Amino acid sequence: MPNLKDIKRRIQSVKNTEQITKAMKLVAASKLRKAQKAIQDARPYALEMRDMLNHISARCNPDLHALLDQRDGDNVVVLVVTADKGLCGGFNGNIIRRAVKVIEENQNKNLSLILAGKKGKDYFRHRPHKITHEFMDWTRDFNYAKAMEIGDLLSELYIGKTVDKIIMIYNEFKSVMQQEVVVEQLLPVVPESLDKEETKNLVEYIYEPDEESILDTLLKRHMTVQVYRAFLESGASEQGARMTAMDNASRNAGEMINGLSLTYNKARQAYITKELIEIVNGAEALKA
Repeated sequence: MPNLKDIKRRIQSVKNTEQITKAMKLVAASKLRKAQKAIQDARPYALEMRDMLNHISARCNPDLHALLDQRDGDNVVVLVVTADKGLCGGFNGNIIRRAVKVIEENQNKNLSLILAGKKGKDYFRHRPHKITHEFMDWTRDFNYAKAMEIGDLLSELYIGKTVDKIIMIYNEFKSVMQQEVVVEQLLPVVPESLDKEETKNLVEYIYEPDEESILDTLLKRHMTVQVYRAFLESGASEQGARMTAMDNASRNAGEMINGLSLTYNKARQAYITKELIEIVNGAEALKA
């Protein structure tokens, strides 16, 4: 027969856990509102800039800027964006699995990693992959200046011909319940595909002050904006995943408490019945 004290101790332990998961859900919900607003504000601008550069790169001279250079080399850099903390369901696991798949697809190339987030570092530091840069605790106070730092780093690597392709892997925020892993090629910029008619009738743009300086400004800003958007998407996705995970944990804790309470009541009832039987037997023995 189970010990009543052990069951009671177990119930209290699960109740304490339930309080923690409920508190974490509330904190995640509060952070999610802020993160969701930030990505909703940033996403339209970033996507429009990406489409505009894809459009321009198909119609301008690629020799005007190094970031437009289309190279087929073997030097690949993968920027993996994970969270700094856990307790967010499959958020980090999905990113890491996709990153491993990308690494396997490029196993014949000279591949290196740039890691953003402690969870990615914890996984890859024990594996035989080259890690060139790490950005830890990025979720604490991420802002445009930090995105510019990472964007400038990626631009310098490409301009200096240290790398030939830059890929970014992150979670795109869809809703509180849904986050989608995205593998996005940052560099080289993918030109818009043109049909034969469009190729014959290319529009000549007038650049002011000049084409080269405008492309330089746009391309560098493009790198920063895309990194900024990806990190905001990841931040919102993390809070959504954590909120869902903590809600499930709280629900499971409640079900466990109900089950343990039922077990406790049954055991207590069995003890009371046993004591009553012993009392009745003792009374009958005295009469005899």
